[in-house]
Amino acid sequence: MSEYFFISLFAVVALVVIGALLVLSTILGPRNPSPQKLIPYECGIIPQEEAKGRFPVRFATIAMFFIIFDVEVVFMYPWAVALDQLRLFGLIEMVVFIAILGVAYVYIWGRGGLEWD
Repeated sequence: MSEYFFISLFAVVALVVIGALLVLSTILGPRNPSPQKLIPYECGIIPQEEAKGRFPVRFATIAMFFIIFDVEVVFMYPWAVALDQLRLFGLIEMVVFIAILGVAYVYIWGRGGLEWD
């Protein structure tokens, strides 16, 4: 049970700091709402009618692709640390891994997944 004491202490300290920062920002933060700030959109344009049609999801799709490839790169860090122990086997594993990522990238690119149009 003593192993978890410092983890619990760290979690409690983190929650106290987060709570204190939220309370301080609420108390000390500027409060000067104006009619311009209270309108629905930052641009200041009040909508005249409801939106029609479907919205394109290209941005979200490209963002998901970025996250997927970014997470895959995280797997390269432990490999780089242990490369001297893995030797040729580790090198071949990483070449296969990068080849799979390359095939996925070429597939997404060929299907037009990275186009903004």
